[in-house]
Amino acid sequence: MESTNTAHQVASYLLETEAVKLRPEQPFKWSSGWNSPIYCDNRVTLSFPYIRSYIKQQLAELIRQNYPDAEAIAGVATAGIAQGALVADCLEMPFLYVRPEPKKHGMGNQIEGRILEGQKIVLVEDLISTGGSSLKAAEAVKAAGAEVVGMAAIFTYGFAVAEENFRKAGIPLHCLSNYNALTEAALANGYIPESAMDALADWRRSPETWGL
Repeated sequence: MESTNTAHQVASYLLETEAVKLRPEQPFKWSSGWNSPIYCDNRVTLSFPYIRSYIKQQLAELIRQNYPDAEAIAGVATAGIAQGALVADCLEMPFLYVRPEPKKHGMGNQIEGRILEGQKIVLVEDLISTGGSSLKAAEAVKAAGAEVVGMAAIFTYGFAVAEENFRKAGIPLHCLSNYNALTEAALANGYIPESAMDALADWRRSPETWGL
């Protein structure tokens, strides 16, 4: 289990940099059509060197502890590319990245970088929602003949559907922070009032129907 202190520190950094915005009174609209009180773009943290460095080090430590057999790091395009490259550099491991689909020109690559038969790879993501795009990347790595030993991410919404999808795929998932830590940090640091907590909890329980 990941450190509670780390989860809250990462959550505080996401709020501080406005990588995460909480707006239960004026929901965002996701591409899925869901109404959401939260918008998350962890790429924003890359613009803050001390936070970027902290996240890199914590992801590297998470991988050392949970995936000791890892031989290479693969970033999931696009948001996982920069994070994955930073972590691979920290761990002194080979790096590659996985596109959502093969290129339609040139060599037609879906995986960029050198991938070896049987290589033990950890995928790096910035954010886990349902897990669909992340697991699609994992399938591409497997199809190339490598072994996916697990996935590491900065943040997860903690949806039950994601947990079930990763369980079915047989891929361990470890994240630095999560939705519960985020809402607790937001309340503690004055980003939201106590009165917003029920709406935020309701959304996490049923995001597809929230706000309808």
